[in-house]
Amino acid sequence: MIQAVGLTTAPRGELPPAVDDLSFEARSGQVTVLLGAAAAGKTTALRLMLQLERGRGVTLFRGRPLHRIPNPARELGVLLGDTPADPSRTARGHLRMLSAAAGVPATRADDVLDLVGLSGLADKRLGEFSRGMDRRLGLAAALIGDPHTLVLDEPADGVSRREAAWLHGLLRDYAAQGGAALVTSRDAKEAARIADRVVTIQEGRLVAEQEAADFARTRLRPRVAVRSPHADRLATLLVDDSQRADHAADPAVARAIEVVRESGTRLAVYGSSCAAVGEAAFRHGILVHQLADEVGDTGPVTPLQRADGRLPAPAADDPPAPSPPDDAVPAPAPTPMIRVLQAARAAIAPKTTDTVSDTLTLPIVSPTVPAARPARSATPVVEKLAIPRLPAPGPAWPLRYELRRTLSDRTGLFVAVASVVVSVGLALLMARHGDAPMSRVLTGWPRQLPFPPAALGAGLLGALAFGQEFRYPALAPERGTVPRRLGLLVAKLFLSGASALGLGVWVLTADEAGVRYLLGPASVTSITEWPVLAAGWLGLLVGCAWAGVLAAGLFRSTAMGLAAVLAVPVVVLPLVQPVVGEPTARSLAELPGRLGSSALYQWPSGIDQAVSVALRLATQPVGSAMALSLTLLVCAYVFTLFRGWAR
Repeated sequence: MIQAVGLTTAPRGELPPAVDDLSFEARSGQVTVLLGAAAAGKTTALRLMLQLERGRGVTLFRGRPLHRIPNPARELGVLLGDTPADPSRTARGHLRMLSAAAGVPATRADDVLDLVGLSGLADKRLGEFSRGMDRRLGLAAALIGDPHTLVLDEPADGVSRREAAWLHGLLRDYAAQGGAALVTSRDAKEAARIADRVVTIQEGRLVAEQEAADFARTRLRPRVAVRSPHADRLATLLVDDSQRADHAADPAVARAIEVVRESGTRLAVYGSSCAAVGEAAFRHGILVHQLADEVGDTGPVTPLQRADGRLPAPAADDPPAPSPPDDAVPAPAPTPMIRVLQAARAAIAPKTTDTVSDTLTLPIVSPTVPAARPARSATPVVEKLAIPRLPAPGPAWPLRYELRRTLSDRTGLFVAVASVVVSVGLALLMARHGDAPMSRVLTGWPRQLPFPPAALGAGLLGALAFGQEFRYPALAPERGTVPRRLGLLVAKLFLSGASALGLGVWVLTADEAGVRYLLGPASVTSITEWPVLAAGWLGLLVGCAWAGVLAAGLFRSTAMGLAAVLAVPVVVLPLVQPVVGEPTARSLAELPGRLGSSALYQWPSGIDQAVSVALRLATQPVGSAMALSLTLLVCAYVFTLFRGWAR
């Protein structure tokens, strides 16, 4: 059940709020349609509910706000606009990544693909999907966590009529099993077909909250659509015939009609029939191009405003049904959401196992959906899916999610390969001139560059970890809280650090191999303090990756994450370099010896060496600038964390 109370967007200068004091509820076991014209505030209301839009109000999902739900993907399935997925990923890879985030087995991806009819296209790139396929994939992503509630923003927009009918039947089956479905729509006739309850809004304010039967009776009217080149003459004749019938002696013949001019040649006739309009046109010799029965939308009725400009409170709901007698047999508990779409699965055309077609097979569905849901059967008519009850998410789900996201992201692989290629090219140039120390040759770091290419590549890998979350928001219901998920942050820091370590080792190995084999073994000389070089090099790359992760999480952009990495040598290093000078470095270098002489017991010599290496790295200007930058980013991240909790 969803309860939204007082949803109001933040002020927009002199403009009125896009959503103003909107309150409604979506009950369990029902399909609730949030109806309104374009720019009425439907999508903004959903974003306020999901904490993706700044504003006021409270939204409870089964009595809990979104930030109090431990794993929103297991409670809430969301589809906002197009499917937010990387076009280079496959459908199976995208859903497996989401299954890791929801804490469900990876096989769940194949199950929901089968439920929505995309099992034959599981290995197809998302960039090749049509509009209908994209909608089906978005619904599969919403169902991946076996949620109790669905929030869908115009899921049938832009799809074919058969796709829309299939989707409407699927939503009704979902609600029949006890789920709560909240769907936005701009079509009143669609709302009357699929909804149990219709919430109508206009200009961000509540207009009406009605049961589907009351909505259809007050909002929709049958009419006759007529298209004729002599529309004005036909309208006059129909009105004259109606007035003459009103004065007829026989009351059965009398009828009152209403003719509305919709366009140059199109009329809408209310209170008549196709036969009567056709006979009138035939008697007077009027050519008719179109004559059809249809249901017309009379539009929302704007309620009167109070003196303070607010809308009056909506009418109270219908009185509750009488309680059942004491000896009544209680209804069976709803089955788990894993069986919600079994009826839809039976409607999908079977697929052969020896050949896989790239064409999506649509189920044959009636173009109209019945307004009333059939009675629930106590015995299931299809077999149960052979899937166990989904377990609770474990503590390792952020690591599995980030690992699958990293492995399925081809951008990261391209960045790593480009960094290695550029580093090898610079190493060959420096080794050929022979005026650069071997430490700079092996790292591909000319003196003219503030940072080596590998460090920028590591920073970009870290920035992509959070930047992709906001460019392709796969965790849509959690996107507002992604930077505040500590488990996800730790997983991203761990994997980005591991990727930076691998990139550093790869660069060192590739640079040495390139110089040795292209310029001869004599071009590679030994390095006396290789532990210091290796530790400093790998620490620099890990620090750049972590800076990219933290900055991209703070500013919600990959570009800002990379800019924070570039700011270390350009902005922070000039500020730190005068402070960290040679006297400070010499004094800290002697610190391990002084501590060892004053200690009560003699520690091993290896500890002295490790502390000495760490202090030497810390006193380097680049190391000090990186440490200061990471400290500032961590402090800013903690500040954002506490501010989000306070909000």
